[in-house]
Amino acid sequence: MASITITVNNQQLNVKEGITLLEAVKGIGIELPTLCNHEFLDPALGGTCRMCIVELAKSKNLVTACNTMVKEGMVLWTHSDRVIEGRRVVLELLLSDHPLDCLTCEKTGDCKLQDYCYEYDVTKSPYAGGAVTKMDIDTSNRFYDYDPTKCILCGKCVRICSELQCTHAIGKNNRGFKTHVVAPFEQGLSESTCISCGNCVSYCPTGALMPKKKTKFRYWEIEKIKTTCGYCGVGCQMNLLVKNNIVVGVEPLNGLANQGLLCVKGKFAYKFINHPDRLTVPLIRKNDKLVEASWEEALTVMANKTKELKSKYGSKVFAGLSSARCTNEENYLFQKMIRVIFGTNNVDHCARLCHASTVAGLASTLGSGAMTNSNTEVLNSDVILVTGSNTTETHPVIGSFIKQAQAKGAKLIVIDPRKIELAEYADVFLQITPGTNVAVVNGIMNVIIEENLMDMEYINERTENYEQMVEIISHCTPEITAKICGVKVEDIRNAARIYASGDKAGIYYAMGVTQHSTGTQGVKELAALAMLCGNIGKESAGVNPLRGQNNVQGACDLGALPNVLTGYQKVTDKNVISKFNEAWDANLSDEIGLTVTEIVNAGGTGDIKFMYVMGENPMLSEPDLNHARECMKNTEFLVVQDIFLTDTAKLADIVLPAACFAEKDGTFTNTERRIQRLRKAVNAPGQALTDWEIIMKFMNMMGYEKTYKNSSEIMDEISEVTPIYGGIKYHRISKEGLQWPCIHANHMGTKYLHKDVFKRGKGLFDVAPYAPAGELTDNEYPIILTTGRMLYHWHTRTMTKRVEAIHQMYPSSFIEINPVTAKELEVSEGDKVKVTSRRGEITTTVKVTESAQEGVVFMPFHFDDGPANVLTSPILDPIAKIPELKVAAVKIEACLRTGKD
Repeated sequence: MASITITVNNQQLNVKEGITLLEAVKGIGIELPTLCNHEFLDPALGGTCRMCIVELAKSKNLVTACNTMVKEGMVLWTHSDRVIEGRRVVLELLLSDHPLDCLTCEKTGDCKLQDYCYEYDVTKSPYAGGAVTKMDIDTSNRFYDYDPTKCILCGKCVRICSELQCTHAIGKNNRGFKTHVVAPFEQGLSESTCISCGNCVSYCPTGALMPKKKTKFRYWEIEKIKTTCGYCGVGCQMNLLVKNNIVVGVEPLNGLANQGLLCVKGKFAYKFINHPDRLTVPLIRKNDKLVEASWEEALTVMANKTKELKSKYGSKVFAGLSSARCTNEENYLFQKMIRVIFGTNNVDHCARLCHASTVAGLASTLGSGAMTNSNTEVLNSDVILVTGSNTTETHPVIGSFIKQAQAKGAKLIVIDPRKIELAEYADVFLQITPGTNVAVVNGIMNVIIEENLMDMEYINERTENYEQMVEIISHCTPEITAKICGVKVEDIRNAARIYASGDKAGIYYAMGVTQHSTGTQGVKELAALAMLCGNIGKESAGVNPLRGQNNVQGACDLGALPNVLTGYQKVTDKNVISKFNEAWDANLSDEIGLTVTEIVNAGGTGDIKFMYVMGENPMLSEPDLNHARECMKNTEFLVVQDIFLTDTAKLADIVLPAACFAEKDGTFTNTERRIQRLRKAVNAPGQALTDWEIIMKFMNMMGYEKTYKNSSEIMDEISEVTPIYGGIKYHRISKEGLQWPCIHANHMGTKYLHKDVFKRGKGLFDVAPYAPAGELTDNEYPIILTTGRMLYHWHTRTMTKRVEAIHQMYPSSFIEINPVTAKELEVSEGDKVKVTSRRGEITTTVKVTESAQEGVVFMPFHFDDGPANVLTSPILDPIAKIPELKVAAVKIEACLRTGKD
């Protein structure tokens, strides 16, 4: 972009063409007052509050700096007498219908209107025409209140909702003094399309929008601790607001991963931190009851049991489940403990149940099993293909980025068995039958090849096995594909043409692709589609698996897997084992260990006798829960380390109380491979310790003498043995995280992968014909069940069910049924139904919705009162050993009718 010259307060500046005056003067340290501005809002629509006025020297005009673009030769004054007086008038006009109740207003100390009135010596308004117009406070939203009396109508909340969040839940109503922000059609906020992301609340400059809170505080009483959100894999940056060792609020920060946005969980679902249900002391099972114990007693019992079993049976009877909830440092130390102390590679974590097929599929075709690009790159994509991801619910901030890109003109293709929110924005929506992911991608590639839409130059230079791929795909015509997938032929053709037309086409997917018996193949197909059109190795394109939990990427990176050590270094490689033996002063096994599902099963058969579970809850997350529960009950010795007494912890012999994300230092690695800091904000309750401290104490008791003063020392060790983390040090990521590979101290990280060459050399086309799901419907089980997550709850609800507002909204299990299917089953909204699969049965509540297809039902897996995973299939992908959680055959019978239509 060209550079031009302007003069500000007699200072000549060279600035980029195309920026606003507000941006230009900020570059030299001049902060202009603004009530309505946000750096990611469209400047052309700004200027509402008029606080940022400046004076143009030549014309003597006062203009708003936030929406006036720089021009060559401009001369302006930012604080002339006319400007100062103009800003005072603006403030006086705003005060003309604004209550002067700063002594009691909860926003005092964090109110921009108050700050500017103080700065410009404005104490009252000469324009007040009498009493302030009183309007009722809207308290209908469960998370925040809106007081229209305090609203200054800057429009910032409306624009954030429409331009950034893209929900369009609020607008302005009436005129003059009666103007106020409302939900469309005069509904209360609880009845609007508002999803309670709270971004409007976070950026309201006055006390008009305020979070509901039980703890009263003034903003000068709180401490702000910068940290990383502990929910999904987006990696949103935020401040925890702390008063008297209690987290009392959350505010978003403008991190590279989230651009100042949060979702409902990040903003409001923090109240589990200080919940009375938190574990505070170790527990030991005595006479079949869990009773309180000291740390010394609990760790001694564990150590003695370890020595006893090891002397009798050797190392193979031990296993550990690590956690995507815990930090990189804790995952590193956990897998180190399993390998060094127990002497086995039987270590895994929940990635096995979500993205194991991603790691396997992308590693074999591209050479690296991670998201190729970055979160915000989607904002500049010209084509976006979303498949098997309900992004606006499971990764809400990235979902908003996708909607922003679509609003700017990007073409959107959505492939999903459910009519998710993004389907409403899509140019093409392919509502496929569950389990037909491989078929639909093959059909799309068939059209691209037949119509000569591929990038042959890229294919010839950067890939291999193309001819073999073409032979297989030639049989996957759109006509055949349409019959398999239950979609229209022309929609397949349109999707192919749109995707192939993109210069920067990005693919985004999640568990709707991976949780299948053909999950690894489904991932390989997406890699093939991207390579076919030359869309890997460049910005705003790529193949982008959206990792589920906050640190599932990091848990994989740091070796919490049975076949690799840190940085995906294979346990079967003698050089790798030799390197770690020397680094750890150990004698490691080179035999590939068991996966999560295999570990649970082996507990049932007695092959695994000691299971150590850190931060996982397999008693709700495992498929075929009835079988899994029996296996866990039969495991001889079970240790569970967690923040609550989960369903799994209730079965344990030893329960160890751990610190949550707000109570410790460390790092998380988000879905885009960005390693970011986690900072301690409050103390852990009672005797609870950080996970790494517990592990270290146990290792020391077992005779391994290595100790760490803090988590930073653990990261130093990680960087020494993990090439992709080689340049990661805490001081380097104190402000912003770095994306791996970051291989040395001066390396600035990697924004997107495979830029010039694939990690494996050449990209591999590895496609296969469609194979049906492992379990099909029949006369007895005629309906397909698919499962997944929802926006408000998180995984097994150990945290979110303890957030009162969320629990009130969704307190119990439900099943989504299409109206036509509901009529055939003779069930209605709110009815109780019995759902039965070949493995078990549950009772749940009917929710009738058009988002479900006819003959297909959906259940979120979060709830323990009607656990969906009692029904799901344990059939595994043969390569990644991931269960087929997305397809099961069920039957549904009414058991309690409500009489609702």
